[in-house]
Amino acid sequence: MSRIARHGRLVAHEGHGAELAELLLTAAAGLEGEPGCELYLVNRQTDAPDTIWVTELWRDQDALDAVLETIKGSPETTAAMKLVAAAEMIELDLLGGKGPTPPTTDPA
Repeated sequence: MSRIARHGRLVAHEGHGAELAELLLTAAAGLEGEPGCELYLVNRQTDAPDTIWVTELWRDQDALDAVLETIKGSPETTAAMKLVAAAEMIELDLLGGKGPTPPTTDPA
């Protein structure tokens, strides 16, 4: 299986960008122990404070699907989506570059 790379763009209702960003940062913290999530970055667009970008890198589609199933319909997801006026997810083909490397296992 191959890694899954995605960019999400979420535009909050006017004046709610900071609140949306905080909810997404809380979600990111919740992914700390999730081995299938290799990268989850929350960014605010400099010239549009209500526009939040999320950059994701997942071990594989199964790992992403498992997390999505877990959060579907959760109170946190519902609260975040109430703040969103528009959203899009861009699926990417990861070709390479500099970034996280898979964890190494100790043979001992």
